[in-house]
Amino acid sequence: MKTLPMFLNGEWIEAGDGATREIFNPSNNQMLAVVTDGGELETEFAIAHARRAFDEGPWPQMRAPERAGYLFKLADLIEKNADALAKIETRNSGKPLREAKFDVADATGCFRYYAGLVTKPLGQTYEVSDPVIQAMVVREPVGVCGQIIPWNYPLLMAAWKLAPGLAAGNCCILKPAETTPLTAIELFKLIAEAGFPPGAAQLVLGSGSTAGYALAASMDVDKIAFTGGTATGRKIMTAATGNIKKVTLELGGKSPCIVFADADFEVALEYAMFAIFAGQGEVCSAGSRLILDKKIADKFLARLAEASAGIVVGDGLDPKTEMGPLITPAHMEKVLGYIEAGRSEGAETICGGHRLTDGALAAGNFIAPTIFVKTQPEMKIVREEIFGPVLAVQLFASEEEAVSLANDTIYGLAAGVFTSDSGKGLRVLKKLRAGITWLNTYHPTFNEAPWGGYKQSGIGRELGTFGLDAYLETKQININLAPARLGWFRSAG
Repeated sequence: MKTLPMFLNGEWIEAGDGATREIFNPSNNQMLAVVTDGGELETEFAIAHARRAFDEGPWPQMRAPERAGYLFKLADLIEKNADALAKIETRNSGKPLREAKFDVADATGCFRYYAGLVTKPLGQTYEVSDPVIQAMVVREPVGVCGQIIPWNYPLLMAAWKLAPGLAAGNCCILKPAETTPLTAIELFKLIAEAGFPPGAAQLVLGSGSTAGYALAASMDVDKIAFTGGTATGRKIMTAATGNIKKVTLELGGKSPCIVFADADFEVALEYAMFAIFAGQGEVCSAGSRLILDKKIADKFLARLAEASAGIVVGDGLDPKTEMGPLITPAHMEKVLGYIEAGRSEGAETICGGHRLTDGALAAGNFIAPTIFVKTQPEMKIVREEIFGPVLAVQLFASEEEAVSLANDTIYGLAAGVFTSDSGKGLRVLKKLRAGITWLNTYHPTFNEAPWGGYKQSGIGRELGTFGLDAYLETKQININLAPARLGWFRSAG
């Protein structure tokens, strides 16, 4: 099997020491590909070329409409190859094909959004007190940007990082997750086809502890953007202090989905399922805590358990599949460990709670949709991010208790509220300490709106105008329109 290379300074290159990594399909754990496995040497090579490309190359000097043209061309190429990209994404990440198709479409839209946004006004002028001074602000690219993405949305997270970074005129180095590099490789084939200048966009393949750390610690990298776990985010923050580089972190979550008794029952029921079981629960904003009104608990939970047990779990390429496998056997065992911890601490499952091994499922990393009741706030399954199809139910008797339970977490990424009383819904949303909130819906994400969290869910925002701001410096310029002697120092004459 041919080794797939990384993309450095406009060329496809393998690791200097010949190191490789096998990539597997989580639906059957069969090998999909062999990729080169870079380390510190290759990462430093990429950084050096990005530094030169930013300091001396054409990309940062291009006018915004010209850079936008490259992004529009890339978006067109992604759209042209959408079917192939979606199938690769499904084979590599396990997610159902219908979800992968949405991701490809969103990635296409992300590049188009920032291609359009970067040509809009980005500066300001001021009328200041001095009549001969013209004051203004211009926006300039940050410089060399290291971008580290997770395995749950491989193509979409690459777009979220690269689109604003490149649009702003930065030179970007993308490091995908070790387990899911295949659509990133395909994306960089399209970047090469679109004709981006060497060094403007590079792809480093390797582990987080080597390639990722080298990006975060380098004195020649001006910004690091990371999406992933909170523990790793802390390490990146520490590594980034060497040159006080700019940091954007989108980290973990333990997001609440609050359902009041006056909500549309069937709507709330399906969204409660969608909030946690879409993407196998391997979603940072997953609604992994159902905060449920006691008045409807018995009826709601009975229907929720029945409906969740009917979710079709299988290979993502099977059109009948509604939920796919977890990413690796090791992650599956971690999630199963949380399930056992929930039981040992006294919670009860009303659905799932086990690995699925019937027929072809035995070869993959499949866990049944799992729902825990009789939980307590101090339980691990309530407090810690599981990143799998495991839902913890908490009951409330009042609006104030619902808000208190929802905010009782170290995280603050997302939250959803379901009620027919829009006033109450907005009132509750304003009290929730979360960066992304929804009323009578869950999970919709738009390129136009900012994405990020409160508390230990991260720093900064991606997407929207906020996402572009994160890749721009702000420079103040003051121009003397009538230069004349200042008369401040007598010795000057």
